[in-house]
Amino acid sequence: MARQTVRNIAIIAHVDHGKTTLIDSLMKQSGMFRDNQKVETCVMDSGDLEKERGITILAKPTSIQWGDTRINIIDTPGHADFGGEVERVLHMADGAILLTDAAEGPMPQTKFVLGKALKQGLRPIVIINKIDRSDARPEEVVDEVFDLFVSLDASDEQLDFPVLYASGRDGWCVSDLADTRENLTPLLDLVLKHVPPPAGDEAAPFAMLATLLDSDPFLGRCLTGRVIQGSAKVNDTVRAVDLDGSVVETGRLTKLLKFDGTQRVPVDKVETGDIICIAGLTKASVSDTIGAPGLDKPVQSTPIDPPTMAVTISVNDSPFAGKEGSKVTSTMIRERLLAEAETNVAITFRESDDRDSFEIGGRGELQLGVLIETMRREGFEMSVSRPRVLFREEDGQKLEPLEEVTIDVDEEYSSSVVDGMNRRKAEMLDMRSSGAGKTRIVFLAPSRGLIGYQSRFLTDTRGTGVLNRVFHSYAPYKGDIPQRRYGALISTETGQAVAYAIFNLQDRGAMFVGHQTPVYQGMIVGEHNRDNDLEVNVLKGKKLTNMRASGSDEAVTLTPPRKMSLEDMMSYINEDELLEVTPKSLRLRKAHLCPHERKKASRQAS
Repeated sequence: MARQTVRNIAIIAHVDHGKTTLIDSLMKQSGMFRDNQKVETCVMDSGDLEKERGITILAKPTSIQWGDTRINIIDTPGHADFGGEVERVLHMADGAILLTDAAEGPMPQTKFVLGKALKQGLRPIVIINKIDRSDARPEEVVDEVFDLFVSLDASDEQLDFPVLYASGRDGWCVSDLADTRENLTPLLDLVLKHVPPPAGDEAAPFAMLATLLDSDPFLGRCLTGRVIQGSAKVNDTVRAVDLDGSVVETGRLTKLLKFDGTQRVPVDKVETGDIICIAGLTKASVSDTIGAPGLDKPVQSTPIDPPTMAVTISVNDSPFAGKEGSKVTSTMIRERLLAEAETNVAITFRESDDRDSFEIGGRGELQLGVLIETMRREGFEMSVSRPRVLFREEDGQKLEPLEEVTIDVDEEYSSSVVDGMNRRKAEMLDMRSSGAGKTRIVFLAPSRGLIGYQSRFLTDTRGTGVLNRVFHSYAPYKGDIPQRRYGALISTETGQAVAYAIFNLQDRGAMFVGHQTPVYQGMIVGEHNRDNDLEVNVLKGKKLTNMRASGSDEAVTLTPPRKMSLEDMMSYINEDELLEVTPKSLRLRKAHLCPHERKKASRQAS
């Protein structure tokens, strides 16, 4: 018997199409906040990094009361790098809201998450968001969404999807563009009508599937998931079973919590269909089934897509090590990475034989960059290698991951983009005009060719292009791809850079350091405008004499140093270079700081 008073729904969309903003409006209109309560925008993006970057990184449940029904809503990330979160979260939902931008239409990530939702048999509600954009084209976008459903083999039932037009920011939606635009009531009413109540046998023994894992300073390890059958009370004995059916641990439910708005509220009893958070288990993890002591058969869940990219993280051994961070030893780094691999299923952890470096696998540069950025904010110092693609062997053949890349660009730059992608062994699948002087080009490209392409792409398109990528499949190795063309300018001394020296070196290439920046021997201080590395002295001051000559005392004017983000730096470095990460600084350096050691290493490599 289904519970009529509960609905579970996930919101899925491409990054920046407005999922989190729509949830803000739903929470305000359903009376979750007091009239005089100060409410931030994007309430669901609670992490510092989520607020700064304006993206959702972790899937998070919330719930609102609408009439007599509790609607549990799960906000999911839009970036392909965090696809592991989305796949698991869809297990908690009985329905999905597919949000699409009224101008951009369906994007690669829309296709990725919609495919997962349709496979699980969910019947999505389609919302065309940002209708108030000047370049909105709602009717065409609805047709594009329909074509997307067809291409993903949707069933007849799924193809018969309801459509709403909305502005999440202004808090209204309508089923017909001619209707008056008041509030989000049509959406909430449609959820009650279209999304089935959670099914499950309330009389069967208790079972829940753990989908999210996080740690709380007061409760310890918390597992979030949905009750598949039965009910449970606080202090009940439970056992956790993994996907193979073997028992992971037995324990007691010390705390049961439900979601109320963005808060977790303790309750005494949970029932079938509830999305809950439990505390009290020490070993159970994501995709384990937690149930009554008699339970021996796990609830099935989809295996997570494998990681496609890895970086090596090791101890920071530069001359400036330990000056800014408090966590600098390999033991501390190892424990932190193990804890991350336990809570984040899309990340893999492997230790080197000498136990002083660790290989971390993930979905892409953004996901790995977010992990490293989080660690540096916690006070860690470390060295990070260039990301490398993880290959597979099948029948003696080397396979590499391919990605589907969708590029939106002004028509005048399309030829330079096509040229740049061809050099990276990409294959063009489609090219069409998307109106207003824009072209949309779709490629199938090897992941390793895309490492470091983002900054080059922004240069080629003068910052106007938009690039989206999503994992496609594995295919035979495509051959060598040329890497960074230019060499590095390497400091020969340790000390503080001097404006006079930088001024005289500006003709040699772009500088990464400014006046008074601390540098050390072997640190990369700029990019050479030729393809070889050049050793330079950035500490060389002006020779002072007591002679005055016209023209020798002119003021030095410096070009501002080039600034790069953490992900840009990771993808910029070559195989023989490292990125030094500390709480306050990011520095590029050679793996071997001494010139004669570098020569020796390059001789051995060749």
